[in-house]
Amino acid sequence: MFKLPAKRTASLALAATAAAAALSLALVTGASATADAGAPQDGRAAADAAPSVSGSPEGAFTRIADFYGAYIDAVYDDDGTRADRLRAAYLSVPLQRELRTWEDAHHANGVLRAQNVPLQWKVASTGSGMGKTNATVTLTWGGGDTTRILVQADLKTRKIVSIEG
Repeated sequence: MFKLPAKRTASLALAATAAAAALSLALVTGASATADAGAPQDGRAAADAAPSVSGSPEGAFTRIADFYGAYIDAVYDDDGTRADRLRAAYLSVPLQRELRTWEDAHHANGVLRAQNVPLQWKVASTGSGMGKTNATVTLTWGGGDTTRILVQADLKTRKIVSIEG
């Protein structure tokens, strides 16, 4: 029977332990992974380097992240019908009215607080309280500049009720 040298066995065990710890941390914190720029380019461990996203339809924070991801895709694809349907599904009616007023005054997209579409987005939880969950949405633009938007969702309805930034 083939037997690995003791040093190789220890290295494999250490690598497996580190991978399990990273996976556990991601699952516990609800973090989503992104592709590692330092991942091997020769196809080794392709499954380990694959990006992943997770969430729950029951969580208001997840709804904020889902909305921004889908909405930015719709605006990027120039699909106004889909963007409007996303607004109707994810945003409270008072917020939809508020955004229309904001957009008329600023001649820009009220959800993105801009006239163009970001190239990247990230949603980070900033806590919950008083029946609301809060998040910061960071939008990254073509020149590398970023914009931060404060978003709040109702824990009961899971609808986004406030967008400021």
